[in-house]
Amino acid sequence: MDNAGYATHDVYNQSGTLADVDLFSNDMALREACRAFGADWAEDRLRKTGGIVGSAHVQQLARDANRSPPELRTHDRFGNRIDEVHFHPAWHELMSLAFGSEAHSLAWTEPRRGSHVARGILSYLWNQGENGVCCPLSMTFASVSALRHAPNLFDRWKPQILSDRHDPRQRVAEGKSGLTVGMAMTEKQCGSDLRQTQTVAKPASADNGPGSLWLLTGHKWFFSVPQSDLFLTLARTPNGISCFLARGWLPDGRRNRLKLQRLKEKCGNRSNASSEVEFHGLEAELIGEEGRGIRAILEMAHLTRMECAISAAGLMRQAVSQAIHHVSHRVAFQRRLVDQPLMAQVVADLALEAEAAMWMGLRLAATLDAHDEAEQRLGRVAIPMAKYWACKRTPAVVAEALECHGGNGFIEDHLMARLYREAPLNGIWEGSGNVICLDVARALRSDPEAAEVFLQELHTVKGFDRWLDAAVGGLADSLPKLTRDEASARSVVEDMANAFQAMLMLRHAPADVAEAFCATRLGSGRHGAFGGSGVMLPAQSIIDRARVTN
Repeated sequence: MDNAGYATHDVYNQSGTLADVDLFSNDMALREACRAFGADWAEDRLRKTGGIVGSAHVQQLARDANRSPPELRTHDRFGNRIDEVHFHPAWHELMSLAFGSEAHSLAWTEPRRGSHVARGILSYLWNQGENGVCCPLSMTFASVSALRHAPNLFDRWKPQILSDRHDPRQRVAEGKSGLTVGMAMTEKQCGSDLRQTQTVAKPASADNGPGSLWLLTGHKWFFSVPQSDLFLTLARTPNGISCFLARGWLPDGRRNRLKLQRLKEKCGNRSNASSEVEFHGLEAELIGEEGRGIRAILEMAHLTRMECAISAAGLMRQAVSQAIHHVSHRVAFQRRLVDQPLMAQVVADLALEAEAAMWMGLRLAATLDAHDEAEQRLGRVAIPMAKYWACKRTPAVVAEALECHGGNGFIEDHLMARLYREAPLNGIWEGSGNVICLDVARALRSDPEAAEVFLQELHTVKGFDRWLDAAVGGLADSLPKLTRDEASARSVVEDMANAFQAMLMLRHAPADVAEAFCATRLGSGRHGAFGGSGVMLPAQSIIDRARVTN
């Protein structure tokens, strides 16, 4: 039977899917940053990962993993307590691809100039693919800094932690081809105030030195990656809050002494599992000195906060890529959207924000590659700064990019909906905004020379732009104030981040792009809404620089 008579319309004027693209090779600014910060030796690896992450296949895997979230199975069919988390096969394939790219390990397996930058680019790319797998990637990467406080434990687990294999079996770690490391820190009553930890630890024997066995009893309100093979946690001992490494499964094959209470039904990050958990004499080994646990965890947090900044930049980049693709193919009022001046200003402004965030995140990854004191000081102050500001800008960028799509961006068939739900999360992980700004203030207070190092970095482009010169002069006055007046922390940290990004854009981006950033973020055009500064951006130049094509 001929059904042609029932057709109500033809489908046309749709932008189509942006897929099967190399997200590294197609990103001009990212390639420039790779070379500027000494990671060009990794370009073949980065190009390969860019092609994988930009593929239609990974997009479909991400969709499937988010549509079929993890499931908690507390008991087997015989009534035995098992406390396992089961995932859609798409999740495991994504994990295999991500761990196979060494996004969790490259900085440690290739200890050379640019290794943290190269690994940061891998993370940046995967955050454009599926953010859910980036949580276990990040924690496994950062766990190395904590485990180094217990050399014997680190030597025991290092080969499997740094393995490029994802082993999905939930079983005893010995014999697995690769391990995932999780975290269980937050409790109901304390959030970021880890000194209020109520979980208690008792030594299992008379030996209570580093690496000794302890038994932990208490609860954790957020257990990230509860299916992890190993996880770090905090508990109270007679000498204070201490850090511990626990196995997911004991050497005899039994689940360690924990009970997963429920999986969190999160607003976003749905493919990834987070849970509530109770410890009932959990077996765990002491990391570092008893009573110095928060210090060990903060060293790890230094890395995960950098990851949040890079993750936020990756989210922005994907949102902007999707927006540029849509407005370049959609026609309204007889013109492509991108050819309409107001839309071009909006999209160009979004592209400026995303590029500046990328430069900031990777410049700070470079501080981890350096071994001189000035770079360490810069990182101590600027990594939390970057975490705060990139995470604050992401929801605004993603929301505006979604609006560029109209209603098409607000349906679950489009990945913009997933990005929109994901956008606020990095601002909460590893310390919310106020905590992070106060950390910047503490860093300046504890090390007064850090302010001078930060200002010296900004002075590397002194005289390049009048707006930045004025901003640096203002910071010279406001940074000392920040150490005395916590109420000013947000405004000062925002000013720091905008000046830092402007410096990087002036140093590395084309002159018209850098000048546009300075005028709209530091100058008379400083504004809230994208495209609303009153400064006419060189829109075509900026959009062409940011365009990803397939």
